[in-house]
Amino acid sequence: MATRVPEEARGAPPGGDGAPPRPVTYGFPAPLWRALAARPLPGPFRDRAWRSPIRGPWLTSVFGLVLLIGLPFVIVTGLLSFIAYQPQFAGNAFPARVGPLHLPYFAWPTHPAWLYRLNQGIHVGLGLALIPVVLAKLWSVIPKLFTWPPVRSLAHLVERASLLLLVGSVLFEFVTGVLNIQYDYVFGFDFYTAHYFGAWIFIGAFVVHVAIKFPTMRRSLRTRRLRDELRTDVAHTVPEPLDVHGLVAVDPAPPTASRRGVLAAVAGGSLLVTLVTVGARIGGAFRGTAVLDARGRAAGSGANHFPVNRTATAAQVTAADTGTDYRLALTGPTPVRLSRAQLLAMPQYTVHLPIACVEGWATGQTWTGVRLRDLALVAGVPSPRSAQVRSLEKAGAFARATLNGNQVTDPHALLALKVNGEDLALDHGYPARVIVPAVPGVHNTKWVSAIEFTA
Repeated sequence: MATRVPEEARGAPPGGDGAPPRPVTYGFPAPLWRALAARPLPGPFRDRAWRSPIRGPWLTSVFGLVLLIGLPFVIVTGLLSFIAYQPQFAGNAFPARVGPLHLPYFAWPTHPAWLYRLNQGIHVGLGLALIPVVLAKLWSVIPKLFTWPPVRSLAHLVERASLLLLVGSVLFEFVTGVLNIQYDYVFGFDFYTAHYFGAWIFIGAFVVHVAIKFPTMRRSLRTRRLRDELRTDVAHTVPEPLDVHGLVAVDPAPPTASRRGVLAAVAGGSLLVTLVTVGARIGGAFRGTAVLDARGRAAGSGANHFPVNRTATAAQVTAADTGTDYRLALTGPTPVRLSRAQLLAMPQYTVHLPIACVEGWATGQTWTGVRLRDLALVAGVPSPRSAQVRSLEKAGAFARATLNGNQVTDPHALLALKVNGEDLALDHGYPARVIVPAVPGVHNTKWVSAIEFTA
């Protein structure tokens, strides 16, 4: 039975007398280490259980480099999405009380109007594209999960704990993110809160991991040329030299795939995921290609033929709520209630603006209605600090949202009454909905019943 070679000894030069490397006890008493090393658990804890001839530091480092380049974009856009929700205002669909983990709040800009659409397109689109790379990276290092003895020193214990946080948090973020895109909240907890705290755990573990492994990654990438590996077929694929990290198989099996094939499969997987989801972010004629996009696939008809994220039925809004008795309540120094006919009699403005949702899908439409800043003037607040918008919605966490002052006073921010020249459909927010440039889609409140302006 083969005994696992200690990590520090694998690949190390022999002693001066030509003898093999002396075993390293990793801080354990020598007899205890030898006893554990000589009796590994069966199955995956044995060296010879992992026989892939293409695993090794170089392949792992290639996947690591891709993630090192891509994941910071996912992280930064995710944190910017948190800020865009303006969590400093009560009622916005995001946890405001996150303790020391809150970011510096600032007024999220309203221009360019496609800013949030771009932010979430990168966050969701790149995150989905990196899933095959993350899975390939985990496959490449899976023997490390079954290292025997499991803990060799205090330093080794800390390293394994940090890897547990890294792997656990990245899987948690990707799984909950995908389920959120699919509108499937089987996990039973608040997605926004859990995803935010999970992100900070991942960021901390990611930074520590990069700091520890970057020198190793750089050395490993220099051992082989990518151009040469892309020219190497299965017949000429050979294992990497035994390494101190335990990634190279001790008893490799004959190759059934080349490193070139693995890299092509992972790249092809990322491309396929992108092709079947990117249409949701582009919109228009490309939306039909987004076969994996559950959110926003339902659509209205005619001028209202664009995605419906939340139907009137789901929000428990009925035609009776929006009938002739409907009045919009404006709160300020001069409170007033306006019928839809009175709103239509006010100066009307038409703008082309996108709705961009946190799940990554977006659509751009032409809206007509009353400027929010004109409504603020009617309520006696010429320079509003904020505006809380409430909906007729009877169920759900998005029955209200608070807009910042710059969002209210932007000349393109509307209380929309029509879309593409026709009245809003009930599912799209009839009798009136908010449309503001560059805000998360959920803050474009539908079925607006009241707006409270704060001076």
